Amino acid sequence: MAQNSCNTPHLSITVDENDLMTGALKILEIIRPTWTKENIRFKLLTDGITNKLVGCNLMANPDKETVLVRVYGNKTDLLIDRKAETRNILLLNSAGLAPQLYATFENGLAYEFVPGNTLTDKTVIQPEIYKLVAAHMANVHQVKVFDQPHQPVLWEKLQNFLNLVPDRFSDSYKHKRYEELMVPKHKVQEEIDFLKEKLTKLNSPIVFAHNDLLLGNVVHTPQENTVTFIDFEYSALNYQAYDIGNHFAEFVGIENVDYTKYPNKELQWNWLRVYLSTLRGDNDIPERDIQKLYVQVNQFALVAHIFWGVWALIQAEHSYIDFDFMGYAAIRFNEYFAKKEAFLALDLGR
Repeated sequence: MAQNSCNTPHLSITVDENDLMTGALKILEIIRPTWTKENIRFKLLTDGITNKLVGCNLMANPDKETVLVRVYGNKTDLLIDRKAETRNILLLNSAGLAPQLYATFENGLAYEFVPGNTLTDKTVIQPEIYKLVAAHMANVHQVKVFDQPHQPVLWEKLQNFLNLVPDRFSDSYKHKRYEELMVPKHKVQEEIDFLKEKLTKLNSPIVFAHNDLLLGNVVHTPQENTVTFIDFEYSALNYQAYDIGNHFAEFVGIENVDYTKYPNKELQWNWLRVYLSTLRGDNDIPERDIQKLYVQVNQFALVAHIFWGVWALIQAEHSYIDFDFMGYAAIRFNEYFAKKEAFLALDLGR
């Protein structure tokens, strides 16, 4: 058993994603040695569309503590720097902004369960909840990172992802759908190059960003009137506007995507006011500052469509999870082209 920084153990255990309970038990034997097999209750949970998750607690006292064991999806190491993910969790936990990490293992993590409810397309638009999210994101964006170059991860990560998309998918049916549904890679490259040149001129601040704030990664705890962000696989220094725009693009859901649920200007305006007020510690936010951030956020939301569209194409090739990644990629690219002209025409108000 090795140690990560901050004395978090690394266990030389690989959990079979088709036998989560057995693998979770091996981990609990080390990190919770007083728990006996007969008294442990396992519950399979959902964790987005790339990982598998099991909650573990004692039947006699289920409310005292729940340990979550998350097993990475197949080939997700192509997409995610797992050592960086561990550093992110430890960094944010030390700032009181992330759950406690109990251990890492060869293909996953064991960490603290945060009681509450993950957001839905209905709860995320409730002012009492989205204001908590806005304030919490502002706090995350103020976390200082000293061991990384002060450069946004976005463009390099996106280029690396595009390079991983196969020229020909190994499954002939998937490749046929790819040719029917998707624009060719060279066209995607052109769009990326265009957006990079356009959006870097917006001068959005570089902050420590979550980068994957879908609804399932926000836990609302009503009893404490708080929200907590989870799953920091993609967290890194990035554009402020990208992190917010990516979150807004997730209001529409994943399983049943509905872009009529993209937040309207009034909701965004209120959200951004809370965000800037928290960030600056000042409730007197000029309207022009909100307008500027509003334009930046919606234009960077365009990049989020391409980013997760490309990501979904990689998952379509490698993932064993039962999800239509190819169809999801098409949805994201279609929305990008549908909104590109309107979003890029927004006026900064100078």
